[in-house]
Amino acid sequence: MSPASNGDNSGARDQETTAEVAAGAADSDAAQAQRGTGEPGAQPEAAAGGELAAEAEPATPAKPARRRPASAGKKASGEEASGEKADPGADEPGAEAVEAVAAEAVAAEAEEAAAAPAGSAKPAAAKPASRGAGRAAKGPAKVPARKAKAPAASTEIKVDLPAEIFDTKVNVPLIHQVVVSQQAAARQGTHATKTRGDVRGGGRKPYRQKGTGRARQGSVRAPQFTGGGIVHGPVSRSHAQKTPKKMKVAALRGALSDRARHGLVQVVEGFVDGDSPKTRHAVSVLAAVTGQPAGSASVLVVADKTDQLTWKSLRNADRVHVIDPGQLNTYDVLVNDRVVFTKLAFESFVARAGAAREDSDR
Repeated sequence: MSPASNGDNSGARDQETTAEVAAGAADSDAAQAQRGTGEPGAQPEAAAGGELAAEAEPATPAKPARRRPASAGKKASGEEASGEKADPGADEPGAEAVEAVAAEAVAAEAEEAAAAPAGSAKPAAAKPASRGAGRAAKGPAKVPARKAKAPAASTEIKVDLPAEIFDTKVNVPLIHQVVVSQQAAARQGTHATKTRGDVRGGGRKPYRQKGTGRARQGSVRAPQFTGGGIVHGPVSRSHAQKTPKKMKVAALRGALSDRARHGLVQVVEGFVDGDSPKTRHAVSVLAAVTGQPAGSASVLVVADKTDQLTWKSLRNADRVHVIDPGQLNTYDVLVNDRVVFTKLAFESFVARAGAAREDSDR
């Protein structure tokens, strides 16, 4: 082949290559123009190096770009913010492109809503409200408010405590002796054990008297054997102590005097109004009189046996002991923090104590 023919062939090849490049550029320009203007048939003129562009193949109408949902843009931006790397071959859209796609989607939805006829849109089905939501909408259920009970007014009355009963000398050894005698009298005394004569068996001599090398024994029911009798064990008896009546009276007056000097003896008109017993009302009156919450201190209530309203109202009250004036004793006065008399019981007790004093003077 001659050099001239080689030169002609190279020139033809150069022209073909230039035509292909121009055709590729024209296709890319046409695709970009379609995306920007939205006209599928537009074909811009292409020029390469001042020469006329070769005829390009007719471009096929490009499919409209798929609308990306706004969540895709958020996802892409979230991935960019977190620093995760996407596929190396995929194009990562910038923030401006994501915003443009989101704006396009919003505008398209608005146009569709405006173009639709007024009656074609179906109203969203209302979901049945849950029971809790209905109650919340209606508001909290109304609870009938309890009537606030006013605190019971104190029914304490001021009385003169007789000095011969509530202001006497306190003899501590005497009080101790009387309290011990009271506790001893309260013992049942039914404890007992069996001696060797009361235990069953043991009538035969366990072994011969001599020749065994052991200590002599006469019965296996002796105290040193298991199952034998008890030596000096308790027996049934009365633990009561004889205490003179004057000592009991002096000890009771000394205990009441000690309580009265500290302001712990009080007298009330009554605990319940009406004809039916009411524990709540009686306890509230007791708390108002003593100035302490109910159950915080033990109280000895002295009420006459005929006052059944007071007895029934306070018999189940916490840390409240009700007693008749004729049964008032030293131990009960000392074991409780306060002594509260009813008016009737106080008069009965003072009259009884005065009569006892007259009898002792005679």
